[in-house]
Amino acid sequence: MMAANILDTGCKIKCPHGGTVTVVPGNMVAKADGSSMILVTDTMIIAGCSFTITSKPSPCMSIKWKNESRKVKVNGTPVLLETSIGLCNSAENAPQGTAVITGVQTKVKGL
Repeated sequence: MMAANILDTGCKIKCPHGGTVTVVPGNMVAKADGSSMILVTDTMIIAGCSFTITSKPSPCMSIKWKNESRKVKVNGTPVLLETSIGLCNSAENAPQGTAVITGVQTKVKGL
């Protein structure tokens, strides 16, 4: 397993339909390149998703993460890595695609 960049609140996360994700960090202590590391349990608010299914709006509402860090944790909670996979879900928890992550810091890595 290779080390991957740790996600922090300085990166940008979008749903696959262009909705913007705002991370409400539960961690205010551990930083990566000056911004709070994102934890697998952090609240993520998605705004502006325009996804529809047969003319019925079905915006992405939440993200469930897979492949979080196995070794880097903050108070026992795993951080997210650039290789983590965020599955965006509708209000009914139906999967609607994978989150798009950009602007990831490159100074701090984890496994």
